[in-house]
Amino acid sequence: MKRFPVIGVLCVSAVLGLAACSDNSDDNSAAEQATKAAADLCTDLNALKADNAKLKALDPASSTKDQVKDAYDAVQKDWGNVKENLAKLKKAEQDAVKDAAENLKKGYEGLPGDTTGKDALTKLQPQIQKLDEASTAASTGLKC
Repeated sequence: MKRFPVIGVLCVSAVLGLAACSDNSDDNSAAEQATKAAADLCTDLNALKADNAKLKALDPASSTKDQVKDAYDAVQKDWGNVKENLAKLKKAEQDAVKDAAENLKKGYEGLPGDTTGKDALTKLQPQIQKLDEASTAASTGLKC
């Protein structure tokens, strides 16, 4: 879990380093914007992975539905941030992350109101795992 902030800092450092080395701001502005967007996407994907890992790590035996909801809400917030920068993902990676996030959303929204934290986590485990795999593949493809 500690590697997520480090990766984000490295992405931001790379952006700042490229900006500091630029000679001609007119020629490089598009490249700098693309680099910043990629760094932002890496940061957002790392946040998505970290919050999904927190959701995945909840203990079914002791988690309340409110704890599941809080973790789920954090994942959905991160997903909203990722969607803003998805243009940088290759089509296949984009679709995989989108489908996995939407499937988690559908799964959570389909839970009955009286579902316990244990039952919620058990039922959402396949969607949580798919989102973890898809976001890992997407961030690896971007070299985050």
